[in-house]
Amino acid sequence: MMGASFLSSEKTRSPPVKVLSSQLREGKECQTSTGRPEYVIERLGRGERSPLQVSVVWMQGTVLEVQSDHNTVLILDETGNFLVSGIDSVPKGKPCLSPGKYVMVMGVIQSHSPEPVLRAVKMADLSENALIHRKNWIYEVEDLQQILP
Repeated sequence: MMGASFLSSEKTRSPPVKVLSSQLREGKECQTSTGRPEYVIERLGRGERSPLQVSVVWMQGTVLEVQSDHNTVLILDETGNFLVSGIDSVPKGKPCLSPGKYVMVMGVIQSHSPEPVLRAVKMADLSENALIHRKNWIYEVEDLQQILP
């Protein structure tokens, strides 16, 4: 469950978009009309080619390293590493944070280069069915990106 502070401060943000770390790494930062940073990424797939603007994303990958003293975790998806900060403030996030676990992270993009950095909002352990989640992830990302306006 998301905290009330996230909901109240993020009401105008779009829902999370499933992305790969390479899409963020190759994306470009832009400003919304309210001055909030968003990131323009290229869609996956052969259909819709218009770029997507994202600020809140859903990513999945394998935990490589937990840095409790820095409140961060390094995760690897199919296309590269990304860093997640704010792990201490995520309810039930800590139990899934050990190297080798396959996790889902929903978060607000803080930076996209040289490697993506998210501020965690939600995390979940998907290790129980990691093979299925990992195998299907790229198809889920592509399908969602193709149907978004």
